[in-house]
Amino acid sequence: MSAIWLITGGVRAGKSRLAGELAGRWAAESGASWTADRVTYLATAERGDEEMAARIASHQVSRPAEWGLVEEPLALADGVTRAAEGCLIVDCLTLWVANRAFPVWPAQAPSPQEVASMQGKLLGELAAAMAAMRQRQGPSIVVTNEVGLGVIADDAAVRAYGDLLGAVNASIAGEAERVYLCVAGLSMELKSLGARGVGE
Repeated sequence: MSAIWLITGGVRAGKSRLAGELAGRWAAESGASWTADRVTYLATAERGDEEMAARIASHQVSRPAEWGLVEEPLALADGVTRAAEGCLIVDCLTLWVANRAFPVWPAQAPSPQEVASMQGKLLGELAAAMAAMRQRQGPSIVVTNEVGLGVIADDAAVRAYGDLLGAVNASIAGEAERVYLCVAGLSMELKSLGARGVGE
C-alpha cells in the first residue's frame, strides 16, 4: 500500500516547492531518474482567465520538463488512475473543490442542503481517489490550502466553499501518513510532532 503525503498552508507559502523537493528526494532514494514514469504532476487548474494562465505557466517552468503531466480539473480518481506509476503530485485540492462546487451551485448562495449534498459527493470522490493512490507504486503528494485562517468572508457561497474544503482537508489529513504545514516558506511535518485529529 503506497503512502499519501499531504501538504497544506496559505497562498505562496512554499507548498508546491516542497512537493517538488519531496518528489525529488523520493526519486533519489529509490534510485529513480527524472523521467515521466517516475514523477507525474496531476494539475487541477483550468485556464479561466489571464491571471490563472500566468500562474499555470509559472508552475510549468518551475518543475522539471521530464515530469509526466495529467490535467484533470474534475474527475480526481480518474486522473490518479491515468497517471504513470512512480511518485504522483496532485496540485491542488483547493482548485478541485472549487471546480466541482461552483459550476453546480446557483448564482445565489447555496442552501445548507446543497452544501451537505456537495460535501457528501466530494468526500466520496476523494475516498475513491485515495483508494487509487494506495494502489500506486510510489507515494502520492497532495497539495491543498488552508483558507479559513483569515477574516470570515461576508459572502455565503465563499463561506460554504471554506466549509467544503475544510471537510476535504480533514478527511485526507486523517488518512495521510505525513501532513506538512507550510508558512512563509518554512515547513513542519505535523504528525511526527504528535498532531492528532480533533476528537481523537
